[in-house]
Amino acid sequence: MKIKSKDFRVAPGAKLKLDEWPTLVKPVYKSKKAYAEILQEHVAELSALQELHYASGRYALLLIFQAMDAAGKDGAIRHVMSGVNPQGCQVFSFKHPSATELEHDFLWRTTRSLPERGRIGIFNRSYYEEVLIVRVHPEILRSQGLPDAQLEGDVIWKQRYRSIVDLEEHLHRNGTRVVKFFLHLSKEEQRKRFLERIDAPEKNWKFSAADLHERKYWNQYMNAYEGCLSATSTEHAPWYIVPADDKENARLIVSRIVVDALSELKPAYPETDAKRRRELKSIRAQLAR
Repeated sequence: MKIKSKDFRVAPGAKLKLDEWPTLVKPVYKSKKAYAEILQEHVAELSALQELHYASGRYALLLIFQAMDAAGKDGAIRHVMSGVNPQGCQVFSFKHPSATELEHDFLWRTTRSLPERGRIGIFNRSYYEEVLIVRVHPEILRSQGLPDAQLEGDVIWKQRYRSIVDLEEHLHRNGTRVVKFFLHLSKEEQRKRFLERIDAPEKNWKFSAADLHERKYWNQYMNAYEGCLSATSTEHAPWYIVPADDKENARLIVSRIVVDALSELKPAYPETDAKRRRELKSIRAQLAR
């Protein structure tokens, strides 16, 4: 079964309902061995493309991962990017903002971590937390020191959506391509993974009481994600909803989308002009003595 990136892409302006998007689809692999082989093919493709991307230095690629707890963001990033040269890739995880970060606008802390041209930047959570967890927990919003007028009704969410879309359009105009993943996990699969983290001693560190607390807000999070994905999936910065109940399948889908996104940039080694060739010829002559 061939993976088609467009099958998972959220159309611009679409009013989506997440319960209409599957969390589990027919796997694209027939066995664990086949999964490993397909992933390795994707990783090899990505590695070759990344080398060209780094050498050309024309574009930057920003990958954003958002999901509920235990959806597999860390694993997807680790497996998909396993063949990428660390020199050309940067990963940032954004937790609760610091006191200094709260004194700035909500995009400030992530903007400082945007990738340079020629590099791949990965945001494990991102500025989208400001229209997700902050929307589910309005007390966080009230702690951000905003003017009272900004806290009335739902106006602030529309304003933040617009700020995000404007930022991503600005990035696109200046050579940064943004690709966003929502790993779509079912509530039942999350329950199973939480139990696994509790039962397996080597996974105990992954679980905290806060994870169970946030699970109580599942419906509110789904509503927040629906509003966010609908408002911010654009032609230049699309959202992809990846069925995440099958971790291996999700990784293959993500890796295919990343390879396709990088391929669209048509990366290539810089051409050597006549002046540079003369310079290299001169240097070679010196080395050959």
